[in-house]
Amino acid sequence: MNDIVVEAQWRKLLATADGPDWLVEGFPRLVRAAYAEPRLRQLYPWTGMWELHFSRCTQWRHTWDIPYASPRQGGGYRVDGPGRSQHVGEVDTADEAMAMVVARLPPGCGPAFTGNALELAQHERTQNIG
Repeated sequence: MNDIVVEAQWRKLLATADGPDWLVEGFPRLVRAAYAEPRLRQLYPWTGMWELHFSRCTQWRHTWDIPYASPRQGGGYRVDGPGRSQHVGEVDTADEAMAMVVARLPPGCGPAFTGNALELAQHERTQNIG
């Protein structure tokens, strides 16, 4: 079931990325580059403030243990996180940004868990994960 939810969210983002309504240049390339990466494609993507985030669960409240990326004004991309105060780096291409995210995925990351972050944490405790 979680793979259906995750794929539906990716399809929604990709359909929007291919449309004419993006206000921030570079964001559609970021979405497509993320989808092309198998380790990210199994996570639940969500967006906010022109940032592309990835969650280990499919429902709000999402996990905040994976870096996220955004287009930079004037070109290029910025990778931050997983927390708001953590800056990873800045690169020229969406592919480079996604490589930075993948390099910092938590061990055993994915596929996304059906549920929210609290339910995921409870599941991991019962399974002795993390």
